[in-house]
Amino acid sequence: MFIFTAKFSRKKAIAIVLALAVILAAIVLLAGRRDSASKSRSTENRAFAEGIEGQEDVAAYLTKLGWIVSPEPLEVQQILIPREFPPVYERYNMLQKSQGFDLLEYAGFSATRYTYEVLNYPGGDETIIADVIVENGTVIGGDIQSLRLDGFMHGLISEE
Repeated sequence: MFIFTAKFSRKKAIAIVLALAVILAAIVLLAGRRDSASKSRSTENRAFAEGIEGQEDVAAYLTKLGWIVSPEPLEVQQILIPREFPPVYERYNMLQKSQGFDLLEYAGFSATRYTYEVLNYPGGDETIIADVIVENGTVIGGDIQSLRLDGFMHGLISEE
C-alpha cells in the first residue's frame, strides 16, 4: 500500500485556488470570444438567415439577397454533412467560410438543400442555380453555380 501525504500551508492552498480560478476564467473568456465572433458575422448573406421554415422562406431569403428565382425549387433534398471532410468538401467549406458560414460546425448533422433556378443572373444564356443549405430553421451555407461542365461556383452574394 502506498500513502501520499502533502503538507499544505494556507498560502499554498490560496495560490492553487487562485491559479485554478485564473485558468477557468481564461477558458470561459476564450469560449465566449469564439461564440461572439461566430455570432457577430455581419456579412450580407447572414442577414435574414434564421426563421427558415420551408421553400417559400428560402425563396424569400434569395430574393432579399437580390436573386430572382423560380417560384418552385428544382429540388429539395436531405443531405448529411460528413463528420470528416474529404478534400472537395474542405474546398467547398472554404467558400462557405468566405461568406460567413462554416459547415464544420454542422459536421455529422443532416440538413436540407434547396435548389432554385436563378432567373436574373447577368449574362443569362445558361442555367444558373442557387443552392441553399438549411439546418433547424437556419441557413448554414449556399452557393450560386453554373450547370455547364466548365462552369463556375461562388457565394450567394452577386459578384457583379
